[in-house]
Amino acid sequence: MDWVNSITQGILVGGLYAMFAAGLSLIFGVMRLVNIAHGDLVVLAAYLALVVTTTLGLDPLTSLLIIVPLMALIGYALQRFLLNRTLGDDLLPPLLVTFGLSVILQNGLMEIFTPDSRKLQAGAIETATLTLSSDLSLGILPLLQFGVAVAIIGGLQLLSYRTAWGRAFRATSDDQTTVQLVGVDPRHVFAMAMALSLAVIAVAGVFLAVRANFDPSMGPARLIFGFEAVIIGGLGNLWGTLAGGVILGVAQAIGAKIDPGWQLLAGHLVFLIVLAVRPEGFFPRVQH
Repeated sequence: MDWVNSITQGILVGGLYAMFAAGLSLIFGVMRLVNIAHGDLVVLAAYLALVVTTTLGLDPLTSLLIIVPLMALIGYALQRFLLNRTLGDDLLPPLLVTFGLSVILQNGLMEIFTPDSRKLQAGAIETATLTLSSDLSLGILPLLQFGVAVAIIGGLQLLSYRTAWGRAFRATSDDQTTVQLVGVDPRHVFAMAMALSLAVIAVAGVFLAVRANFDPSMGPARLIFGFEAVIIGGLGNLWGTLAGGVILGVAQAIGAKIDPGWQLLAGHLVFLIVLAVRPEGFFPRVQH
């Protein structure tokens, strides 16, 4: 039963990894941009939540009502006034700019908040559990985290294939010149995509800050987890991203069960095996 409990916890943690990955996958799918600062923006959301909860006395989960639109505004401005200028046939400029943004965010957060780790306190929900049997209990917060991840990915899927904005995202990704002929501004579409990505990041950042300690230098690790979940699940497939996050979380849980020092290594090994055996991922997007 210990193994069942560990694997179950790994599945629930996979929801958080899927949230890291969903925004990354969305941005790459719409504008072919690999955002090196993605993980640092997750940490930025955590620190903004820290400021909001400390200043206004709000519960961390309630602070999402402020953090989500704030991060969306940051994403829109970032893409519209900076990253749009780097897009083109050459992939190097956006990589360099987002790498520079990553360095600035890490050092800026360190200067403002110091290198000390912090954690958001969510109260009783952190320790509340749902008992399924005498040997298996599930935390309410991890269950909520996983449920929110499923809801976000389902919402992104509906937006992509059932709304005008989704059609604009896909059309602009396919052919910017053609969409301009029908009056669509690619710069605005890209900025809206980044706003949506950072809104998802905001949710992931708050859950991360409630679940564990965070500090200004932990962004690159969140980027790696998100990238691995995207690749394992299959690039461009949002539900595949959720599956990739779950696979990564379960691999880490099994590694930690065998030896606590193997937790992160086990996830990286699964990623490398998938990359070697099935580089397109388990559930790649089918091109029509």
